[in-house]
Amino acid sequence: MKCLILAAGKGSRLSNMGKPKPIIKLLGLSLIERVILTLYKCGIKDFYIVVGYKAKIVKKFLDQFSKKKNININFILNEDWEKENGLSVLKAKKAIKEKFLLCMCDHIFNEALVFQLLESKIGDNEIALCVDFRINNPFINKQEATKVLVEDSNIKDIGKDLIPYNGYDTGLFLCSPVIFDAVEESINKFKDFSLSGAIKILAKKGIAKAIDAGQQAFWIDIDDYKAYKKAEILLLEIMSKKETDGPISKYINRRLSAKITKHLINTGITPNKISFFSFLISILASFTFLLGKYTYLIFGGLLAQISSIIDGCDGEIARLKFQSSKFGAWLDAILDRYADAFLLFGLTIYAYNPKNPIPVLFTGFFAMIGSFVNSYMADKYDQFMQKEFKKIRDKKFIRIGRDIRVMIIFLGALIDRVFLTLLFIAIIMNIENIRRIKVLYQHQGHI
Repeated sequence: MKCLILAAGKGSRLSNMGKPKPIIKLLGLSLIERVILTLYKCGIKDFYIVVGYKAKIVKKFLDQFSKKKNININFILNEDWEKENGLSVLKAKKAIKEKFLLCMCDHIFNEALVFQLLESKIGDNEIALCVDFRINNPFINKQEATKVLVEDSNIKDIGKDLIPYNGYDTGLFLCSPVIFDAVEESINKFKDFSLSGAIKILAKKGIAKAIDAGQQAFWIDIDDYKAYKKAEILLLEIMSKKETDGPISKYINRRLSAKITKHLINTGITPNKISFFSFLISILASFTFLLGKYTYLIFGGLLAQISSIIDGCDGEIARLKFQSSKFGAWLDAILDRYADAFLLFGLTIYAYNPKNPIPVLFTGFFAMIGSFVNSYMADKYDQFMQKEFKKIRDKKFIRIGRDIRVMIIFLGALIDRVFLTLLFIAIIMNIENIRRIKVLYQHQGHI
């Protein structure tokens, strides 16, 4: 399916940021890059961009982006960009003859919104708008948002000053070519160049449908600097969360890693480099354990926890900059296993007693093997719990994983109880592994 993106306007309320609005950066990517990559992730491969204000600058930027990402981008020029956005839609009439997605370059949204539209069924002479029915959605500036009145999945009216209303225009449409005729009719009959004017005409004909954005949808219209800063905060918060995070990651590490990510996101540092840097810190921590003194033990424990925090940044940056890859996830997992081995080996050597070596070596071995199996099982177990038991999840149990393991190492180093730390890790990791095996065995038909 083709996608038409409107990027012709000046965006005067963001003009103090020094660039045409489509190429203003938000957490490492320009607004229009973020829109295109979200749609590309949903399977959209063919893009038509309507440019106008400073068209040469925007086109040059997107030409480079297109070559870098190997994404097909076609440009449509709107010389009358000062008029409202319906005219930009009309400029695409000759280029697009079939159903297409339509969106704005300054509306940031997640994939859930796109899939809601793609899964909808509209007729050959209909259009559909993704509508957010969450009237109290905190992401929305109610004064600036375009309101929608919907009855029985049909749009009855639309406009910024609409009263009454029961939803918001998300700026994401699934259109048939009938939209072009509606824009022309709106211009010729009412001198209304806005897209909303065309939607009103289609609504009166009963061919403008409303698709519920759903409770999982995220979108925000970045029309001024206040909205820009809000989007920055919200994206960091959303992208720094993972459903599989353990309690330490969720309540401690992520709050710190998100702050680090905010400073790293506009650099050229890649997620894989961060993974490797986190690994090196763990290696340094393990060598400080080998020095055998309490001062170095504390320092090593602190380094281990810092490494755990930084380890969250690679995934955050990968998600924010659409750099996630199977290789990156695999590399991160491999480096984490090596880091765990070095940390537990370092603690084992620290606690080693030549006069009675067996208890320490035995405990260290079971701490290592329990940790490795715990990590090995995690992917399969987490996928199972998310897909097959999404409603109940695993609410009876705290997710025992690497974040808890490293925090135990940190706390054990602080109180200088290394053998007890190893023993505790060995016990809880192996008990957790047995519990997971039991759960998966009970539901083996669903795996």
